[in-house]
Amino acid sequence: MRTQFTRELNALTDDLTLMCRHVHDATARLTDALVDADLTATYEVFALDEQLQKMYGACEARTVLLLALQAPVARDLRHVVTAIQIATELSDIGTLTNRVANHVYRAHPGHIAPEPILNILAELGALAVARAADVGDAVATGHLPPVTELDTGAQEIAALRLRLRAALTDPAATQPTESAIDVVLVGDHLERCVQHTARIDRLIRFLDTGVPPTAQPADSE
Repeated sequence: MRTQFTRELNALTDDLTLMCRHVHDATARLTDALVDADLTATYEVFALDEQLQKMYGACEARTVLLLALQAPVARDLRHVVTAIQIATELSDIGTLTNRVANHVYRAHPGHIAPEPILNILAELGALAVARAADVGDAVATGHLPPVTELDTGAQEIAALRLRLRAALTDPAATQPTESAIDVVLVGDHLERCVQHTARIDRLIRFLDTGVPPTAQPADSE
């Protein structure tokens, strides 16, 4: 019975690792779509999100079975509960990339913003890609660097947010109001992708140490 349970936990971790890979690919192709107004990349983001949502459903079903049939306790229970929370965060990132891809699709064949603003959005996308790679490694190993060494991207996000706001409110800017609203939404979606990876960091630290996410230092997010 224990061997079967361990096998199921390992399979769950493998599923989460694959979801992380899909998230990384989705954020990378989304950044390409933004920068190049690339419709092919946009379609790939849609396809990756579809795969992510299917995998999320499979992870959810697997965790329900583990909870119902194996009745895990202590660390095993923490592992199962944390896994479905991580899967939820990854699913949410997929949904956000889908929304940004929709903006790119509607703006095609043009870009969604002038080049100075587009460059800021591209930096947000690149940050999301880097953080997706980080959490992928953490999910696969079950461990994170010490809090003092962990870069969640929070400071970079704050700086990019200020730059985007300044670019949009620049009197010399000629961005129509409707387009400016789209840019704000895209920036918000990309920022939230990074924030979801910070929540995954907290969940992995909880799995590793038993310290609940709400009790972890605020600067770890």
